[in-house]
Amino acid sequence: MESVQFRDIPEAGIDRALSLAYLVFHETPEEEKRKHHHDLLLDCTRIGAYENGELVGLLAAFPFTVSVPGGELPCPCLTFVSVAPTHRRRGVLSGLIGELFARAAADGAPIAALWASEDAIYGRFGFGPATHGHTVEIDSRRPLALRVAPDDRPLRLVDPADAPALLGPYYDRTRADRAGRIARTEAWWREEWLVTEDEEDDALSPPRVVVLGDPAGPVAGYAIYRTRTRDDAPGLVRLDELEADTPAAQAALWRYLASIDLTGLVRAWGRPVDDPLHLFAGDRDQVRVTGEFPALWVRLVDVRAALEARSWAAPVDVVLDVRDDRVPANRGRHRLTASPDGCTYTPTGDPADLTLDVRDLAACYLGGTGAGAVLGAGLATEHTPGTAAALDAALRTPRLPHTVDEF
Repeated sequence: MESVQFRDIPEAGIDRALSLAYLVFHETPEEEKRKHHHDLLLDCTRIGAYENGELVGLLAAFPFTVSVPGGELPCPCLTFVSVAPTHRRRGVLSGLIGELFARAAADGAPIAALWASEDAIYGRFGFGPATHGHTVEIDSRRPLALRVAPDDRPLRLVDPADAPALLGPYYDRTRADRAGRIARTEAWWREEWLVTEDEEDDALSPPRVVVLGDPAGPVAGYAIYRTRTRDDAPGLVRLDELEADTPAAQAALWRYLASIDLTGLVRAWGRPVDDPLHLFAGDRDQVRVTGEFPALWVRLVDVRAALEARSWAAPVDVVLDVRDDRVPANRGRHRLTASPDGCTYTPTGDPADLTLDVRDLAACYLGGTGAGAVLGAGLATEHTPGTAAALDAALRTPRLPHTVDEF
């Protein structure tokens, strides 16, 4: 590893970095997709691992802001993480991630995040799955049965070119309702959500945007979806995102999606685990959860700053003994004293009430995983009975964390 140096990848080196990433992920993209990736990397932090002047490793990070309970934090979000096949198991990935952690700490970003291409890799670097998503399917060959009356305000289709200006303010206003959601720029709306051709399935239609609410009034909800027809089966409605102010507004959008002519299946990927649809659907044989997966993985780069930055639902006063093999400053016993009025997290010599790994604390951080669940899985040690339950009560959020922005 002494022969490998870590430094910024200059703009002139982006094409070389992409070639390495495509080698690692076994991709041969068309020119348009390669240009899209080039443009994405222009706005990223780009860290390279070089040996004898040759790029042998790459880590990029979007400079995102992510919602956390009670606020938001700067959060470098990892992408294009790649190590040349000739340099695997030589500490290159460890060096890249260590360099990112050092920069995040220096920049005042107490958390980092990623979507894991291989779950087994990132836990050992202290990342824990902080949000989860459901894949949901609706059999729309018959009318969607609902237990709530749909909002009767008008629905209208919006030109995708006009959607960022209309949906952006609504998304910004509601983003704090759930932890784990990134702040979207206009470019992100256009290049990630509203691009004409879906990069994974070119048989899908361009994006369709349906908005609930009178044109003269505020947006009450929206859905972004694509469709695909088939000769030998009912057509598909693939829902990419649905947001709404109330259950009635959600019901209106779901009913619309399930009633599109010449289709018989609605498939939604990445829905919240606590989606109200699961309760107000009138027939759970018609609305089925077909899969659950870890989505956003979070790393507490600075445990103290991260804990003190979020809000707390109930008082708690416990001593945590945190294990962290990668960031020494996070290790050891600290007293967490938190309430709805604020939080402190200070080193202490007092005996620990709960011992756990930083990856499991990260999984609990946004409120999506309970400390009691970590304890029940044998991944934490409770020295003082009731500590995990008290921590769960303090970490609880009104809605589970959720994100559908994959990167």
